[in-house]
Amino acid sequence: MQVTALNRHPLKAHGRETVERVTLRAGQSMPYDRLWAVAHDASKAAPGDWARCLNFTRGASSPQLQAITAKLDEATEKLTLRHPTRGEITFHPDREQAAFLDWVRPLVAEGRAAPVDILRLDGRGYTDSAEPTLSLNSLASHAAVEALAGSPLQTARWRGNIWFDGAAPWDEFEWIGRDLKIGEARLHVSKRITRCLATTVNTDTGARDVDTLAALDQLGHRDFGVTLTVTTGGEIAVGDELELI
Repeated sequence: MQVTALNRHPLKAHGRETVERVTLRAGQSMPYDRLWAVAHDASKAAPGDWARCLNFTRGASSPQLQAITAKLDEATEKLTLRHPTRGEITFHPDREQAAFLDWVRPLVAEGRAAPVDILRLDGRGYTDSAEPTLSLNSLASHAAVEALAGSPLQTARWRGNIWFDGAAPWDEFEWIGRDLKIGEARLHVSKRITRCLATTVNTDTGARDVDTLAALDQLGHRDFGVTLTVTTGGEIAVGDELELI
């Protein structure tokens, strides 16, 4: 089995970025993944504390956000976001929130809570789980969902961190409780990931076009991918072997 892609999402629900390699640290999520999140005017999130995804603007309720791509300059922490109808913006999430909020506001669905601030959470980021995790997704399982849906799907719909190939569809669900070796790192497979409406959105256009949840319902669940916790840090890269240990 082999790693085929690594992705991070510096600003939660607002853009995805592909990277070739990353250095993981024990007990932390992927560096710069969900480091920031966009709080809305009904949010109860406190700065410096993890909070549930309902406290933030997200693609499940504002599908146009799914069409954003991202590029982070790690040296300056300047973030560049691109959207097919809003063009491009480059800003620092800690210092230039106003410019971003003006840019993103038209992408938030009518009637939804308005974005008002950007929060930062170092070390673990605003992952959907209460513990710092990464997500692992299988290309074989993705192809199985495409077959059930009767339509090609972008892998970006699943917002995953690590993609791999070389296993049978849904094998990853059998790995719960086991450990993996990828590159220099060791990771523990924690649980399955239950999916939401964000996965029904075309990540090129921001329009809902394929009912991925109905496709998964045919299997008796709405799960895709598994969460990982880092037990031993180290560098991982595209092309690394993924081994069960």
